[in-house]
Amino acid sequence: MPRVSRFDDPGRCLVISLVNSWFDGAARDLPWRAPGTSAWGVLVSEFMSQQTPVARVIGPWREWMHRWPTPAALAQATTGEAVLAWGRLGYPRRALRLHAAAEAIVEGHGGVVPSDLQALLGLPGVGEYTAGAVLCFAFGRRALVLDTNVRRVLARIETGVQYPANATTAAERRLAAQWLPGDDATASRWAAASMELGALVCTASSPDCSSCPVADHCRWAAAGYPAHDGPPRRRQTYAGTDRQARGRLLEVLRHSEVGVDEQTLLGAWACDTAQARRALDGLLDDGLAHRQANMIIL
Repeated sequence: MPRVSRFDDPGRCLVISLVNSWFDGAARDLPWRAPGTSAWGVLVSEFMSQQTPVARVIGPWREWMHRWPTPAALAQATTGEAVLAWGRLGYPRRALRLHAAAEAIVEGHGGVVPSDLQALLGLPGVGEYTAGAVLCFAFGRRALVLDTNVRRVLARIETGVQYPANATTAAERRLAAQWLPGDDATASRWAAASMELGALVCTASSPDCSSCPVADHCRWAAAGYPAHDGPPRRRQTYAGTDRQARGRLLEVLRHSEVGVDEQTLLGAWACDTAQARRALDGLLDDGLAHRQANMIIL
């Protein structure tokens, strides 16, 4: 028998209504949620928030929007300026992709962030999640927004498990689509509210079920909070990795206005010479750093 659609499922409708109402009073006061924030501001926030805690994004986002309030403004800057302004947000290739997206918006969309899903997906660095998020949060449109937090909320409420799979599955996408309200206003609100619920209450390691607005409708709670019994969850490491070495070299470059000679730069990661070389080669290959005569610059 096929699953009941969202339009005929009063249980799902009630959960959506409760979570959306909770969001009215619980939503964090994030600058890109302020009335009048441009679609560009939302897009920048989504790039910056990928794999970076929101609290660390607020300051850099404000500085970025003050300096480059439009795609055209960023497109006129150099990639080195973008990487320098990215600071310590991590994964600096995102700065290059955001710069490339700004150029594509200027060249292909008249400097205006597109409001069409396929056009958004055509921008550098914009995938399924980011495109849906911009449609929902910038334009108030109905779209699927499936990040880690939403996946965890749906896994617990609907399927009764502690954690979703390590990677998003086709079954999860189908399930999320069944939970997507039919009208733009409710759907865009649900996208933001379910994400916030996962970030603040239905967290990965310490869920606050006593504060959850839909605890009485959660299958994981009803089952007695069974522990995860699937494949081991992936945990990111940083200390001692190539990524840390790259970050250290980039940090040295950010503090130099004229660049750094290669040997001095490699010496900034003296604990492993081969790893330092690998990190520098990676930065050069990715376009995050450049050679200028005998110097390395951003």
